[in-house]
Amino acid sequence: MGLEQAVVDFFNHMGLLNLTVGNVVMIIVGLTLVYLAIRYEMEPLLLLPIGISAVLVNLPLSHMANWPLAPQLPPEIQENIFATISYLSQQYGPPGLFDLIYYLLIKTEVVPLLIFFGLGAMTDFGPMIADPKTALLGAAAQIGVFVAMLVALALGFNLKEAASIGIIGGADGPTTIYLTTKLAPHILSATAVAAYSYMSLVPLIQPPVIKALTTPEERRIRMEQLRPVSKREKILFPIASMIVIGLLVPSAAPLIGMLMIGNLFRESGVVQRLSKAAQEELMNIVTIFLGLGIGSTMRAESFLTPKTLMILALGVVAFASATAGGVLFGKIMMKISGGKINPMIGAAGVSAVPMSARVVQRLASEEDPGNFILMHAMGPNVAGVIGTAVVAGVFLSALG
Repeated sequence: MGLEQAVVDFFNHMGLLNLTVGNVVMIIVGLTLVYLAIRYEMEPLLLLPIGISAVLVNLPLSHMANWPLAPQLPPEIQENIFATISYLSQQYGPPGLFDLIYYLLIKTEVVPLLIFFGLGAMTDFGPMIADPKTALLGAAAQIGVFVAMLVALALGFNLKEAASIGIIGGADGPTTIYLTTKLAPHILSATAVAAYSYMSLVPLIQPPVIKALTTPEERRIRMEQLRPVSKREKILFPIASMIVIGLLVPSAAPLIGMLMIGNLFRESGVVQRLSKAAQEELMNIVTIFLGLGIGSTMRAESFLTPKTLMILALGVVAFASATAGGVLFGKIMMKISGGKINPMIGAAGVSAVPMSARVVQRLASEEDPGNFILMHAMGPNVAGVIGTAVVAGVFLSALG
């Protein structure tokens, strides 16, 4: 009888016998992301860990993730991560590895903030400093955030969910994760996957929009060479930006602050080792945790919903409308400048650095092989990073 019970228990604890249709679908989705990352090199640094961790978390009884993503917590412990972990341990048992990554590194915003620190160390704000008016194009591209947000509201999402979906239009994965974790953690997996997937599709999404809104003559406009930017300007810019934005939009201070600290490390020239570590070792480590953490949220029970499909569709709306907003404002600036500004650079206001700037350069080269506007496009491109973080801060102030 003991042997028979042991055999029964063995089969009852086989993952194969506990596999659901939802698990199968999500395993296929995860393997698809892995395939796209390896075969087509679509954002491989993120889609590969996201995809493979999505496969692992959907293997029944793997115990990699034992806790729910958006549990109902007593009000008195909601802001205390250690009390939350203790409560969840009592309610759902010991945490799996993915639970610890999500609750300690993603939900506490540690990883998104460290990503911004690394991005700051990798970013050259010189093109924007050399031509400050291009920062307006980065701001104009944020219209995609509000267009997607309004469409999401019309489709029945609540205000916090709509804001989290809208921020996808900023084409900034860490900002999307940061805001969604604060406002609507139950849709984190969908918004994060949409943000990073569509970032890799920028070369496919943007050109049709740009070509529809510009003429060949406009795309051939050549721009004057940017002025040299002094080291003093590059050092003062992150300090001034951090203080001004922090005073005006305190909720954006964590994102902007980490971005600018990283940039100051880069531009100061006196902490090369720290700057290099932020760009390479630290960035690599937090990228691994970010990918694994996001992939672990792609569980069948929370991901396979009609809302997920709508969020993925709204991601395209967000990217396309952000591109359109930047280009249309670029056309206004072209008129005001007497034809000295190529309106395509407005499309780079979508802060997919540097992919959107490269798309603009490729389209310019197709019309005129000698037209080099990459550095002009980098101005709105890096401004878009700041703009998206500020918009996220405004949403947090209003809705958080």
